[in-house]
Amino acid sequence: MKLRLTAWRVLGLSLGLFLAASALAADIGANTNTAPAKPAKKKSRPAETATTTINEPGWIKLFDGKTLSGWKEADMVGHNDVLVEDGHILIQFGNDMTGIVYTNEVIRTNYEVYLEAARMDGSDFFCGLTFPVGKDPCSLILGGWGGGLVGLSSIDGADASNNQTTTFRSFENKKWYRIRLRVAQGRIETWVDDDRFIDLDTTDHTFSTRIEMEKCKPFGIASWRTSGAIRDIRWRKLDDVSPTASKEK
Repeated sequence: MKLRLTAWRVLGLSLGLFLAASALAADIGANTNTAPAKPAKKKSRPAETATTTINEPGWIKLFDGKTLSGWKEADMVGHNDVLVEDGHILIQFGNDMTGIVYTNEVIRTNYEVYLEAARMDGSDFFCGLTFPVGKDPCSLILGGWGGGLVGLSSIDGADASNNQTTTFRSFENKKWYRIRLRVAQGRIETWVDDDRFIDLDTTDHTFSTRIEMEKCKPFGIASWRTSGAIRDIRWRKLDDVSPTASKEK
């Protein structure tokens, strides 16, 4: 009788150990199959626009809204008059070009420019902004080659219609567009309203202007067979400020 009881006790103990081991294995398996916790998502920085940095320090206005002080008409073949009216500069329809050039000392690197521009009449570029890239000039073309081209002239000898910055967008006449240009940290970046159109690494590239824009060097604005209006022109040197990071995420 005792032998039978002992046998039953051994059997019961074995069964208990088996059930406990099974439960432990199931628990380990469950923990193993549980997906690891996902790290919290970092908040993405809003994409930059033409006005992202406009309220940051360091901006210097280049147009007083009343006169051409600090500017002069560019001596272009077939140019028309440049007027100041209603708080903006009117670059009148020329044959072929009319423009202005800045007469004071210019910033040549690590800077950004902001302005607002509108095509008042015509169908070609209403804002050809010539600017320095170090010792070399370059031009940002808005609305060229039939009215919609955006690009830089020139990169490695290729103008805005035929290089890596060539792109297109529509521009309505008599509508103001906000424009920002940044030349800093080995890059040229441009924005029109809410969109960034150019982000160019300047390494191993040469820069120049087309011969028609020579009279706007080193810093000036012109139009081609089109009336363009310009207002709120300003720039700032970035050596002493920390601009918003330009990489969109």
